[in-house]
Amino acid sequence: MNIQIGSKIRRLRENKGFSQEEMAERLQISRSAYSRIESGETNSWVNHIQKLCENLDVKPEDFFINSDNNINTNQDNASAVQTNTHHDTHITINQLSEKVIELYEERIRELKEQLEFWKAKNS
Repeated sequence: MNIQIGSKIRRLRENKGFSQEEMAERLQISRSAYSRIESGETNSWVNHIQKLCENLDVKPEDFFINSDNNINTNQDNASAVQTNTHHDTHITINQLSEKVIELYEERIRELKEQLEFWKAKNS
């Protein structure tokens, strides 16, 4: 999924005429970190979704539209997305939300383990 979303982010950026360096600055990350987002090497785009949407003039669900239904970057064509895409978008967003929750839960478990370790070491 990261590769598909990264590719869409790249196309949207290019349509806006921004360089990777400009987008990285807008997101307040390094150019190499931004490049990894576009190449699909990382899912850290999730952390920047609000700024991506603001800078690329899209809604979050636009990142999840199937490749069969091209992203509409033209405001006049915004209503052209098919009903099936709307349903698929909700499924994809739910899957993404579940993945983000899993990542945060795993991080919380790791932090709890570290806390217990340091409490035991301090006793």
